[in-house]
Amino acid sequence: MRDPGFGIYIHWPFCLSKCPYCDFNSQAADAVDQGRWRAALLAELDWFAALAPGRTVTSIFFGGGTPSLMAPETVAALIERVRRHWSAAPDLEVTLEANPSTVEAGRFREFRAAGVGRLSLGVQALDDASLRFLGRRHDAAEALAALDLAARLFPRFSFDLIYARPGQSPADWRAELERALALAGDHLSLYQLTIEEGTAFAPAHARGDFALPDEDAAAEMFTLTQELTAAAGLPAYEVSNHARPGGECRHNLTYWLGGDYVGVGPGAHGRLGGEAFRQRRAAASWLEAVEGEGHGTRARERLDAATRAEELVIMGLRLTAGINAAAFARAAGQPLDRVVDPAGLARMVDGGFAVGDTAGLRATPRGRLVLNALTAALLG
Repeated sequence: MRDPGFGIYIHWPFCLSKCPYCDFNSQAADAVDQGRWRAALLAELDWFAALAPGRTVTSIFFGGGTPSLMAPETVAALIERVRRHWSAAPDLEVTLEANPSTVEAGRFREFRAAGVGRLSLGVQALDDASLRFLGRRHDAAEALAALDLAARLFPRFSFDLIYARPGQSPADWRAELERALALAGDHLSLYQLTIEEGTAFAPAHARGDFALPDEDAAAEMFTLTQELTAAAGLPAYEVSNHARPGGECRHNLTYWLGGDYVGVGPGAHGRLGGEAFRQRRAAASWLEAVEGEGHGTRARERLDAATRAEELVIMGLRLTAGINAAAFARAAGQPLDRVVDPAGLARMVDGGFAVGDTAGLRATPRGRLVLNALTAALLG
């Protein structure tokens, strides 16, 4: 029943190199005109502020790309502009995604001084061979040093790991995850490696350059993840995200609970009052549009009742707590049982994939293993 809040997402599309598994909207760039990009992102915030006056911001999230390549003064200016346009919640969460390389870790103190209170580190693996396979520019020693520094500088920090890598067994993953849990703060993001179209891994995997663990091994690793994190006090609150009570990422909860948010930067999405906004995807065209037209929005559409309801189901089922029926009815303008297919629900409940009652609807651990299929069955 919690308030989903109101978030601001700021996208920095640049990286030093493109990781082979990554399908995010990012590009490698050796040099970026920080002043020009700072001005454009500030202008985009100004444009959205006129569309969403009087709101209280509960979170700001710098994503990418690699936001830790931003100049700290750019981060400070953007946080200040958000605070100028909107009221800030007393417990405003400001997250910045960062790589743990030595160069970027050298900026951590400046990011903290700029107003970042939560750091999210893209560690991805704790051994050098896996890091090389994943195309990461840091080694395990740098990752450990960055985690130690983050723990000392930031009130909250999180880090990501990717599992079900080629050659990785459930026993390997158990050992790595136990080590990660000993290093963890209040949050961990643990993702299964998948091969996405448009990534460098896609053709390599198709050629047979490497093979992923089979479905049974991957499912065992997922189950192991749930068991070990829960035992360590960081249970799953979403399919891939684990936190101590109160340590959940508030910004991502805004998405999963169906709240409003502003998205600025190339390819960013936003939602305000039942209206969806999509930014131009290419960095150059987004920048030119903002400088020429005052904003980079390429599409703006009103979400009809059916689309809004389906979105709430799709996002809500990602949460371990599932969908609260009363909150759903308020957000969707119709009851949950009018949206969910009764025959599909019966099949999923009988199969042990979902639990539905007057309080709401949630996926079981078994259902979270096949979430896309579960969602399709429930929505008919």
